[in-house]
Amino acid sequence: MLNLTPRYTSTRIDELPTALQPLAAQSLTLARLYAGRGITDPDELETGLSGLLPAEMLHGVTEAVRLLDIAIDDGQRILIVGDFDCDGATSTALMMRALTKMGAVVDFLVPDRFKYGYGLTPEIVELGIETCRPDVIVTVDNGISSHEGVARAQADGITVIITDHHLTTKQTPPAEAVVNPNQLDCDFTSKALVGVGVAFYVLGRLAKLRREAGKSTVQVSQYLDLVALGTIADVGVLDKNNRILVHHGLNAIRQGRCCLGILALLEQAGRDPKQLHAQDFGFVLGPRINAAGRMDNMRIGIECLLTEDWSTAQRLAQELEQLNRTRRQVEGEMRTQADNIVEALAVETDNDIDKASDVITQSKPAKKAVNGAKRSIVLYQDDWHQGVIGIVAGRLKESHYLPSIVFAPADTARTGDEDAIKGSARSIAGVHVRDAIEQVAERYPELITHFGGHAMAAGLTIKRGNFDGFVTAFDEVMAEMNDDVFAEQKFTDGELQASDFSLWFAEHLADASIWGHGFAPPIFDGIFEVLSFKVLKDKHLKLSLRYPDVQYPIEAIYFNFDSDVWDYRAEQVHLLFQLDINEWNGKQSLQLMVKDLAVVEQS
Repeated sequence: MLNLTPRYTSTRIDELPTALQPLAAQSLTLARLYAGRGITDPDELETGLSGLLPAEMLHGVTEAVRLLDIAIDDGQRILIVGDFDCDGATSTALMMRALTKMGAVVDFLVPDRFKYGYGLTPEIVELGIETCRPDVIVTVDNGISSHEGVARAQADGITVIITDHHLTTKQTPPAEAVVNPNQLDCDFTSKALVGVGVAFYVLGRLAKLRREAGKSTVQVSQYLDLVALGTIADVGVLDKNNRILVHHGLNAIRQGRCCLGILALLEQAGRDPKQLHAQDFGFVLGPRINAAGRMDNMRIGIECLLTEDWSTAQRLAQELEQLNRTRRQVEGEMRTQADNIVEALAVETDNDIDKASDVITQSKPAKKAVNGAKRSIVLYQDDWHQGVIGIVAGRLKESHYLPSIVFAPADTARTGDEDAIKGSARSIAGVHVRDAIEQVAERYPELITHFGGHAMAAGLTIKRGNFDGFVTAFDEVMAEMNDDVFAEQKFTDGELQASDFSLWFAEHLADASIWGHGFAPPIFDGIFEVLSFKVLKDKHLKLSLRYPDVQYPIEAIYFNFDSDVWDYRAEQVHLLFQLDINEWNGKQSLQLMVKDLAVVEQS
């Protein structure tokens, strides 16, 4: 049997929170799902825009809006400085669209990942001065740590407005206005806004101010397609505030009320906008936008989200599709190398490490990448591509359930000990990876040049010669954590009722809420009788199953299944699964997406 942790244990209606009991009379399963995610009142599931937290709660928003209002009225040149991921791209596109409609003189600049790195650096400010001669710089999805960049801009008399969401334990830069729900003195009760969410709040407050003053303005809610895309792609926690934003953005796209670039990207992916779900932002649209920043320059992605011409949108979406294919190829090669290194290091002893290095081409630091306690994976190769290190770190984290950091050269032509290498970290529940990196920086100030990020994802820059020292120091921090943090918990929402095995319930469940990070998609378990099975392409297990009181066979698919846990003689299986709708030749059928499986031993 599978070892699973129930999200919610009560199975009777009268044990549910009182406010959920009327819902349970219609669907006990749905009521239990909500209770297992901390919902105690249906009001928490409301999706009206009136339920959004007020912008006035955001520290610094009043001053930011005042400065932008003056800049628009006086015709000052505004420069948006974005970031090279999907959140940064949607934030930049949102600012460009809304400010332009309000009558602003506005342009944008996104740091090239490979030339300038992240944030409002002095070099980016100088490039902005050279190309745009701005009076005002507005950062989106960055800037909370950019003290030097702010100082450089102010030295030229430029007003700086920072909008960001990244965590910081330091004092904010002395910009003219700083809006970030995670800055030290902000009382905004949702800390889950991503960069595009912060930009949306600033613009919404600005639009309201200008509307009340009888000035040129815009309905900022018409751009919630961009807010939804950036929120899911940046893995924002789906608290009530973010669920409202994503709900309206998703509906806008389903109804075709969105930017042409999103429609063109969906066309490239062969997806019907009317059938879009929240998860598609992260798995379909996000990777294609992100590919621009990973493999080339994010300007392509932003221009795709800005264009008002359908043929231009199609051309740019095609370029993004090609960049994404290249990204997948590079990522695949790096993942194979990374898996080989991890596997070799897991079985090699100190005496035959040199033998392993003959088998795998790797830099010396990578030999010490996985510590003996198996509490982290930290890898580096001289020829790795910094554009995909975050994805590779995420794959390693998923497959090994360990905090993983993957480094690549900042410049592949410079790989000496004094040259910079950039790392991308992905973490597991219970390990706040940004704080762990900060602990290293506090104990060993000489090791880390820059760092920043969140609980589950972070970035850092170190010297190549400091790699060994960083691995040792990071291991030291990991060794201080409780053992149970590193034991993966697999959660379940329990067993389904027989009536839940239907197309209607699968569709209803998909649309019952915005599911995602922080509001986990429903996942169930149960014991099924095996009617038949087949193995597809030597790696996928297809099952036909019977469940008590269900009058028809239930189809299930287990992609990339572990052949070691399967027994062709199995009569019963315990499955962890999600409900899915399979479409084939225009017909729909219920399908279980198996996430884990155990053969039930017969007595």
